[in-house]
Amino acid sequence: MRFPLIKSFLLLIVGLAISLSALAGEVRILVQSSPLAGFRYYAGETLWQEMREGDRLTLVREGDNLHDANAVRIEWRGQKLGYLPRAENRSVAAALDAGEAVDARIAKLRPHRNPWQRMLIEVFVVL
Repeated sequence: MRFPLIKSFLLLIVGLAISLSALAGEVRILVQSSPLAGFRYYAGETLWQEMREGDRLTLVREGDNLHDANAVRIEWRGQKLGYLPRAENRSVAAALDAGEAVDARIAKLRPHRNPWQRMLIEVFVVL
């Protein structure tokens, strides 16, 4: 008998949190989780010790990129770290082209030999 009451209370709390976030303009929906492509070719190695999980990243659309028409560059504090992987960038490129609010952050940092395994990026649509 007590569990339905607890469940209702938790749903109320979650609903209030979502409502308050919506009023603040901070509702973010995770739409993609990807490794960073090109980590070893850009500033990732140099900035490794300064970056932290949860740090905000900037997504920059490169429509004139000769290698990938859907290229989305990843920057941290104005420094180029690499790109969203080519096989996973089409939807984010389209959202950026349409002027939609898209945000990204560092989800994971791992000291791994394989540069594709060093950084995991999460991309969000902001409502």
